[in-house]
Amino acid sequence: MCAHILVAEDDEMQAELIRRLLLREGHTAVVVHDGPAALREARSRTPDLVVLDLMLPEVDGYAVCRALHQDGDVPVLMLTARSTEDDVLLGLELGADDYMTKPYSPRELTARIRTVLRRVARPGGPSPLLRAGPITVDPVRHVVTCDGVPVPCTPGEFAILQAMASEPERVFSRRQLLQHTRGHDRASTERAVDVHIMNLRKKIEPDARRPGRLLTVFGVGYKLTGARYDAS
Repeated sequence: MCAHILVAEDDEMQAELIRRLLLREGHTAVVVHDGPAALREARSRTPDLVVLDLMLPEVDGYAVCRALHQDGDVPVLMLTARSTEDDVLLGLELGADDYMTKPYSPRELTARIRTVLRRVARPGGPSPLLRAGPITVDPVRHVVTCDGVPVPCTPGEFAILQAMASEPERVFSRRQLLQHTRGHDRASTERAVDVHIMNLRKKIEPDARRPGRLLTVFGVGYKLTGARYDAS
């Protein structure tokens, strides 16, 4: 899969290493070294993925990520020397699709990039819609609607809804949902799933504080209620 990737990294040696890795994988890559340049480049030509360092000058990576997701649904892989759970969860709350801490191996970075790109790819061929009451998940177009209104979702959020809508009323543990969103990722935690669920409830529930669609099954995990499989 060939993709256009924006690399926002203030360390010029790191940025050049990433650029070469991407070119070796068959992608095109543009490198910038500060936050304003990252936003300008992303807005002039929407990338398929942004590899985003958090410690950017002028405008940091958190602010860039927030702005990117206000503009649209651009996949983001965050890079940072910060490795605390709070830092990881903040990145996910802002819409990041994956999170890598420095130092990292080039092989792991390219593998993570391939995984994110596969998640956001739109496969060809027909595929049935998945419905959960007013919620519709279209795996082909990678679109979620609620009451007929499009719902912007990060790839991780979409993966959770797709998995749950494909097996109506099934209770998924946090570990199972984590595997759907990013597989066995040593840099992530099961609490990351709670962040995705919280964000989804804000988008699909009439009252996120009293969910009636995306339910908590205490001591077990979560389920999407009222779902049915619709092959029409």
